[in-house]
Amino acid sequence: MKLFLCIGFTFLVVFANCTYAQDEIFQDDEVKIIEAGKYLEDQFYIGVTYNILLNRPENVSQNNFSSGIQLGFIKDIPLNNNRNLGLGIGVGYATNSYFSNLRATKNSGDIVYDVIPSDVSYRRNKVGTHQLEIPFEFRWRTSTADRYKFWRLYSGIKLSYVFSARSKFITADDRVIFSNDEIEKFQYGLYFSFGYNTWNFYGYYQLNNLFSNDSFIESTGEKINAGVLSVGLMFYIL
Repeated sequence: MKLFLCIGFTFLVVFANCTYAQDEIFQDDEVKIIEAGKYLEDQFYIGVTYNILLNRPENVSQNNFSSGIQLGFIKDIPLNNNRNLGLGIGVGYATNSYFSNLRATKNSGDIVYDVIPSDVSYRRNKVGTHQLEIPFEFRWRTSTADRYKFWRLYSGIKLSYVFSARSKFITADDRVIFSNDEIEKFQYGLYFSFGYNTWNFYGYYQLNNLFSNDSFIESTGEKINAGVLSVGLMFYIL
């Protein structure tokens, strides 16, 4: 995850600098677009989020920094002559981590969950996912063909397919890492992005659970119906 965070931070710096400089660097190309009476906006994105587990089972709490990184391409489809209203459909990649005291272990091939006792010392306990995403959104903005700093409000639904999910529990003496197939493969939720120029606030609310319906805490039998709320920053370019 540290590697992904470093990569994500590097992308953020590059994206921010490119956005700031695009008025000068791409001036000739933009003149051609203006002469044609057409322009497109915000077709590449990268975002960073903090992931919050909702509806956690009793005594389950988050710890460390549960982060997420997403990046991708969205096809901009203007709906009017001013091109300030439109639709967007795209494809992207995301990686997310969820740190908590909810431990997953394998017992005779079955995945067993328990709450880590407070007197147990450990370095890290998390679930990490990698997923492909398809965002579909409605777009409103105050842009024009020659205005490159503008307000935007984008909102829509995002479909995700988790192609890799791992549980990890690390102590000073032991490492338990395995593929967790009880993480929901297909996830979906509502999101929005709102901001001005480079900086945009982003929020995502997952409509289904992170874990499958068969997941429960062994000692109490309580089902794990945890959902996800992600908040962070989104950056756009081109």
